[in-house]
Amino acid sequence: MDLGIPARVLNEALDPAGARLYSVTTCSLGGRPVRTNEGFRIVVDEDESLLDDADTVVIATQEPGEHLLATGELPTPLAAAFDRIGPGTRIVSLCTSSFLLAAAGLLDGLRATTHWALCERFTRLFPDVEVDPDVLFVDNGRILTAAGGAAGLDLFVHLVRSDHGTAVATSAARRCVVAPWREGGQAQFIEHPVPEEAGRSTSATRQWALTRLAEPLTLRDLARHAHMSERTFTRRFRAEVGTSPLQWLLQSRLTQARTMLESSDLTVARIATLCGFGDPVALRKHFHNHLGLSPQTYRRTHRGPEGAGVDAAAAGTR
Repeated sequence: MDLGIPARVLNEALDPAGARLYSVTTCSLGGRPVRTNEGFRIVVDEDESLLDDADTVVIATQEPGEHLLATGELPTPLAAAFDRIGPGTRIVSLCTSSFLLAAAGLLDGLRATTHWALCERFTRLFPDVEVDPDVLFVDNGRILTAAGGAAGLDLFVHLVRSDHGTAVATSAARRCVVAPWREGGQAQFIEHPVPEEAGRSTSATRQWALTRLAEPLTLRDLARHAHMSERTFTRRFRAEVGTSPLQWLLQSRLTQARTMLESSDLTVARIATLCGFGDPVALRKHFHNHLGLSPQTYRRTHRGPEGAGVDAAAAGTR
């Protein structure tokens, strides 16, 4: 899917006469077939010499590989391929291929993104890169990085818009049947599982708080339940969970609100009350701040109309 996204979007960018504004060609190291993790191979006609004259190079999603994850360095064949890319060439990474750009030193001092599930690992491996786990893509001018999966569609519609204007980008998006601009970022897709560490000193209080999210809980309430001073509780909580008690409480309320929006017909006002936000204005504010979209938009995006797509057939499934 990710390999096909650049051609799918860019080939729909047309001038007024209907001619394509981009020419998209695919290459591999040595021109060899590439085996995917879905049980099939991709065969291409070009090798890495194609990189010598490319205006834009797109690195399709791929596993970073054990060597890169262990050393933070590119394997020799990949490093040689990157050396062929000219200094003014635009470079785009999709999903985990941002690891390759970082290993090549192309992201040092820049803001970038990757699949949200790997952002922490990326940060540990490349501390000189500012990783943003909340956005669908990051545009640094010459270097662009996209988050996981369909975020590549968002990035390439943006790229067409930057190159040729809104009208061309909107027309291309319509022909691809995708949104010209998608609200929110990948923050709306991030899972925030509740820690299951019952033996830790703040675990019981966390479980207690999760059953009382509708109540106006304070740091004092949490510390009192844990039989600790507020200072000791905050220190232990941060060490065990990685964030402050009140930030965790806010995230837990947002998680519950998201679940209710996805699975119930409750009004936004009722959900705001049940999740401890007090009123829908506060809920909308936190949704915009943390997810980049409104509760109603989140509900439409993650729930959809009843029965949508039930007549669609899935090829090759069993």
